Amino acid sequence: MTAQEQTGITPCRIAVLISGNGSNLQALIDRFQNEQHVQIAVVVSNKADAFGLERARRAGIPTKVVPNRSFDTREAFDAALMAAIDQHEVNLVVLAGFMRILTPGFVQHYSGRMLNIHPSLLPKYQGLNTHQRALDAGDKVHGVTVHFVTEELDGGPPVLQATVPVLEKDTADALAERVHVQEHLIYPLAVDWFARGRLAMRDDGCTLDGTLLPPTGRAFTEG
Repeated sequence: MTAQEQTGITPCRIAVLISGNGSNLQALIDRFQNEQHVQIAVVVSNKADAFGLERARRAGIPTKVVPNRSFDTREAFDAALMAAIDQHEVNLVVLAGFMRILTPGFVQHYSGRMLNIHPSLLPKYQGLNTHQRALDAGDKVHGVTVHFVTEELDGGPPVLQATVPVLEKDTADALAERVHVQEHLIYPLAVDWFARGRLAMRDDGCTLDGTLLPPTGRAFTEG
């Protein structure tokens, strides 16, 4: 008998998609390893050498590699990715450094049950190189956003944002390090909200405990 069966809790089963180091995956593993309401059912990567796969194996989590270079089209790759995810009967897909632009069909398949984390205060700086762009713009505040995934790149409704100050002598790497600290706090929190049935996406945004969140999501305050 599993721990979930003993407690009578049906866990929210999640798939985590990665392409690299997997530090946000590690934050999720650390947060939920002793919890009964969330189960990381599988970790999927498009790169066989992604270190995040080793993190998953150490935690006893099933892994799957779906190499995008083995497919002629994005649609074929996404179809194989969906098959790898769906065989684990997951409730939520969590993108954690997954460096692929997903097709509309894939996004629609998981509509309302796929989260991403983006290293900027959306809607600012969609896409790549967000830390350097914040420095180049002279921003005083930078940060990170957890959002639902829609067909618009980094354009789904924000759930949660955390901010960090931009310091006078910051480099992109130094700024990224401070943003990573906040990422590892807010991503598990957003997943927890979803798993507990508190968080949902709808046509006009997303709700927490039935209340529509503001356009930039909830501001995170540590503690």
